Amino acid sequence: MKLIVGLGNPESQYNGTRHNIGFDVVDSIAASFGAGFIRGKGKYLSAKLIHRRESIILVKPMTYMNLSGHAVIAAMNFYKIERMDILVICDDLNLPSGSIRIRAKGSAGGQNGLKHIIECLGSEEFARMRIGIRLEEQPLSSFSSFVLGKFSEEEKTVMSKVLPVSGDAALDFAINGIGHAMNNYNKPAI
Repeated sequence: MKLIVGLGNPESQYNGTRHNIGFDVVDSIAASFGAGFIRGKGKYLSAKLIHRRESIILVKPMTYMNLSGHAVIAAMNFYKIERMDILVICDDLNLPSGSIRIRAKGSAGGQNGLKHIIECLGSEEFARMRIGIRLEEQPLSSFSSFVLGKFSEEEKTVMSKVLPVSGDAALDFAINGIGHAMNNYNKPAI
């Protein structure tokens, strides 16, 4: 069984924001399988699906981004999932818009959701997929207002191409493992 966690903020005012790209990816995967999200045994929503005989649990924490670790721990405990069977999907302000970077482990790199998950797990050793949200020509006066801002029309076009690729990468992780997903999906901007 694999756990694929999309990070975001739960309130509707955050729908369509850069910080919620993790939610967008797991929503896209769920929709492609006709799977619906239900309340989990903790502060998260989950959707179950079977892909190529692998059980996959999609998770959306219903905490704010900087408290995502609580939901991840609750889901891991409920489903009895080990760290090596988790993939966390989040935005990355340091990557160009449309790029995908998958890693088997690593630091939070300034992403508060990852930071809290690392604190709660007591380890950096879990897979993560970072999706770039930074337009290189954009100077930023406030990081928080940028990540909590809505995608521009140009960005929506880019993200509409990134979402299906990110979903495929997450499913590849679930079926073939982190090494295979890294080899096939670590790509520059789409």
